[in-house]
Amino acid sequence: MKTISIVENSDFKRAYYRGKNFPSPYVVMYCRKNGQKINRLGLTTSKKIGNAVMRNRSRRVLREAFFRLEDSLHEGYDIVLVARGKTPYVKSTQVYSELYKLFEMAKMIKSPSERQES
Repeated sequence: MKTISIVENSDFKRAYYRGKNFPSPYVVMYCRKNGQKINRLGLTTSKKIGNAVMRNRSRRVLREAFFRLEDSLHEGYDIVLVARGKTPYVKSTQVYSELYKLFEMAKMIKSPSERQES
């Protein structure tokens, strides 16, 4: 499954205000059903994270962790990942395990039988 990017500010706002949020030490995840058959991903890193190098690293780490999970997620969601202060200092494997827990809490992980079908 291919995930496309969220680029419109209105889509980000909709995820923030109408979606559910799931915090962790490295990332805050907002998710909301989008009524489509595809997932859309938005990444946010504020200037609180650090300079441009730190913000870009945070986005890379989040993107890598998400793409490792992408095939095991249900379709039809807008997902916004917001980097936190610790994000640029951790490996994508740590963020991967946190994201997996967050997606489980959001009930977005497919069961093993569903994964085999797709």
